[in-house]
Amino acid sequence: MNIKVKKLQEQAILPYRATSDSAGADLYACLTEPVTILPNQTVKIGTGIAIEIPSGYAAFVYGRSGLGVKYNVAPANCVGVVDADYRGELIVALKNSAQVAFTIHPGDRIAQMVIAPVVMSDFIEVADLSETKRGTGGFGSTGIA
Repeated sequence: MNIKVKKLQEQAILPYRATSDSAGADLYACLTEPVTILPNQTVKIGTGIAIEIPSGYAAFVYGRSGLGVKYNVAPANCVGVVDADYRGELIVALKNSAQVAFTIHPGDRIAQMVIAPVVMSDFIEVADLSETKRGTGGFGSTGIA
């Protein structure tokens, strides 16, 4: 599938999949100078790009394992959802959960984006739902861990 990408800034870097089987394409910081994220601070980092997602699909923005595991820096909303009708700049809100400051440099890989199909649902109110073995059992109801 081809996804149209518009550079909003000349120095922007197009999303890039590192291998042919990579599910996610890296998103890059489009900055003119480094940005430091203080401990427990959230900073919005622009990518300098906008994309055109086909109807019936969405882009999901996930953290990069290296940033999250090594430095405790990940998207503040855990997973960003980019709807097919959005045409603005892709911006990643990064939260630094570490005890030390972390600096993002121009061109750094800051997140990864996965394009996936979505089921468009209508929601209807009903008086009752079908019965299941689990029923209303919530957190931890199917086992200890």
